[in-house]
Amino acid sequence: EVATEHAETVMPGYTHPQPAQPTTVAHYLLSYEGGIARDTARLLDAYERVNRSPLGAAAFAGTPFDVDRDRTAELLGFDGTVRNSTDAASARDFLAEGATACATLATTLSGLAEDLILFSNKGFVELSDAYASTSSIMPQKKNPDTLELTRGVAGDAIGEAAGTLSLLKGLPRAYNRDLQRAHAGVFEIADDVREATAVAAGAVATADWDEAALADAAGEGFSTATGVADLLAMGGMPFRTAHEIVATAAETVADGDSAAEAAAKVDEAARKITGEALSAYVSREDVESALDPAASVASRDSAGGPAPAAVADDITAVEAEIEDDGAALAEKRDGLAAASEALGAEVDAYV
Repeated sequence: EVATEHAETVMPGYTHPQPAQPTTVAHYLLSYEGGIARDTARLLDAYERVNRSPLGAAAFAGTPFDVDRDRTAELLGFDGTVRNSTDAASARDFLAEGATACATLATTLSGLAEDLILFSNKGFVELSDAYASTSSIMPQKKNPDTLELTRGVAGDAIGEAAGTLSLLKGLPRAYNRDLQRAHAGVFEIADDVREATAVAAGAVATADWDEAALADAAGEGFSTATGVADLLAMGGMPFRTAHEIVATAAETVADGDSAAEAAAKVDEAARKITGEALSAYVSREDVESALDPAASVASRDSAGGPAPAAVADDITAVEAEIEDDGAALAEKRDGLAAASEALGAEVDAYV
């Protein structure tokens, strides 16, 4: 929803984290949507494997009693059984897989939280008061506390996943008392990651992006340089030469330069390196356009790129994916509710 609102809001993009190329708030946020979509797929996929009942395996060697393992699994909302009775008594990969899926999601959320904390520091975004707090000593401060806690949950989740796997790594088959230590922490971290997800979503949904500050910063550090090099290469110049020209110009281009001033410096570098003016390959007008952050973004219209048209296509696809994931989740919840109702009816029949 926020990406839809900010499809044309130009912002600086970073690598290492230095000004690199201009992008948009929408394209930036959709980069995290992509990660969270995969995290969602991992959780749904994990559920398909772990939702199996061990009930009826007894100690590990099955039982002579006439039990219907499939029926008890059905009444408890499982999709089937862990069939081998020794495997059923031994296996805790449902904990390991659940913990690692949560840790992966928490890691994605931690990156989002870190970015928002840094952007808040730069004045690019202001968090809602509901997701920030004032300092206990310094009254002028607005601290991104909830995002810091979201970032911290990732460490806990990674630790729990590693701890679970470490506990399991040296156990012989069948039951060992060590296994009772594996459960509580995984369930606790699942709750923490669920809360962190809600916090991150709320912080993004209620944040106020400063479009003017973002636009002013979008061209800092000569971040449109790559666009100029691309333009020269499309005009027939070898990219290696174009790269050298623009890198040379970057030594003299200042953040306060106009597009015309920056283009003149690129032209000077071209004459110095190739002995030819830029006009031998591209027009001065096209160079000045490439130096404009908004025009630079608009030109990057490849699939998945930041151009508003490309972003619009991605948002349409994302909306359909979210609807599909929601339907899958609803189906699983409905299945558990139906099983609970059936179990209640069975129990009532014995009362």
